[in-house]
Amino acid sequence: MALWGGRFEGGVDAPTQQFGASLPVDKHLYKQDIAGSLAHAAMLAKQGIISAADYDAIASGLRQIEAEIDAGAFAFDIADEDIHMAIEAELTRRIGEAGKRLHTGRSRNDQVATDTRLAAKALVRQLMEANLELRRTLVDVAQANKGAILPGMTHLQHAQPVLLAHHLLAYYWMFTRDFKRLSSAFDAADASPLGSAALAGTSYPLDRVAAAYAMGFTRVIPNSLDAVSDRDFLLDLHFACSTMAMHLSRLAEEIVLWSSSEFGYITLSDSFSTGSSIMPQKKNPDFAELIRGKTGRVYGNLMQLLVTCKGLPLAYNKDLQEDKEGALDSARTLSQCLSVMAGMVGTMQVNAERMRSACRTGHVAATDVADYLARKGMPFREAHEIVGKLVLECDKRACQLDDLPFEVFAEASPLFGADIAGALDIDAVVAARTTEGGTAPAAVAEQMRLVRTSLVADEALVAGLGTVIPMGEGA
Repeated sequence: MALWGGRFEGGVDAPTQQFGASLPVDKHLYKQDIAGSLAHAAMLAKQGIISAADYDAIASGLRQIEAEIDAGAFAFDIADEDIHMAIEAELTRRIGEAGKRLHTGRSRNDQVATDTRLAAKALVRQLMEANLELRRTLVDVAQANKGAILPGMTHLQHAQPVLLAHHLLAYYWMFTRDFKRLSSAFDAADASPLGSAALAGTSYPLDRVAAAYAMGFTRVIPNSLDAVSDRDFLLDLHFACSTMAMHLSRLAEEIVLWSSSEFGYITLSDSFSTGSSIMPQKKNPDFAELIRGKTGRVYGNLMQLLVTCKGLPLAYNKDLQEDKEGALDSARTLSQCLSVMAGMVGTMQVNAERMRSACRTGHVAATDVADYLARKGMPFREAHEIVGKLVLECDKRACQLDDLPFEVFAEASPLFGADIAGALDIDAVVAARTTEGGTAPAAVAEQMRLVRTSLVADEALVAGLGTVIPMGEGA
């Protein structure tokens, strides 16, 4: 009979039991459940609610069960419904009466919320570490190719030349913002609901703070109703994952484009490419495409939890059993995507000459020609119009701006001098963008200093997260 079965004359039939069980999902939280039970039991003993002998038996039994699950030697039974009942039922079978005292002053409601928060902290830390690894890779590739220039684009049309390092660091800053979102999600999860019981607290003299600290939480949740029903911390995790998936998808799209024959900016390593079953010549960016494709499932998990929580009255409702599978899936999906992306970017070959030659099309120096006239006193809007007409003349001649004879420039405006050639030089165009955040080598070097400072700070943040109960592999 189920541990809650005293009020019932009959049991749940098998199909309904299968439908209602969460064990296939929440068994992956066994380390969190055992850590929570150990902290709860230690606190009960400290408060004199259970005996020291009972605590010793409970702690010994829980550690044995954990070791067996770690080793893959524990037999789960779907009749136990969830990981909480599975462990408590087995503990009671092994140690008898002491096992029945473990649940004193505790409900599955605050137990589930505690386990889920501990798991969220573990998942977030894994994502933070994977995020850092990708950011380090982007910095390394940017540094190794600091002289490479490619056409920056708007509307997927050639716009202005930029350093490849500048382009890659744009993604670095996207993932840095993702790291901050993950850090916020960690902080949101870092509060203990344990001791809130079913919804109203308990009459036992519990020390919630001591139990919270024992599990690595920094604080307790001050309202028992909120403690057992809140899943905002998971929504924070989902949103951080969804935004990071979007950034990964953008980078993946660029890799797909850049590795194509039309662009040829990069060559992917064989380790991150696949071939065709029929076309022998193909080298496909399948893993970049797969990262791009996995974005949809991460978005879907966010929407699923939002809809699940949308109409729930206080306090706990069984709907919240659906809160964990999506979070586990999104975190694991993103961890894999981050790892694959780091490997793909870190091993790709940059074809710098192909990038530079692409700057020969699309009139990427046109803005600098207009700026040239503006610096000589012409209003920029007039300069813009004149250069637009010069571009039109280039289109008619099927040439680029630097192919036009000087006479054409002189006819367009008497302000043009022989020094116009400097405004058309790609290296000079890039070097001129010296404003903070610009693409000039000097500006990018300063940006790189900020990048390294932020990396050090975020690495220190991860190192200082404190006790985090890791996800188990044995289940």
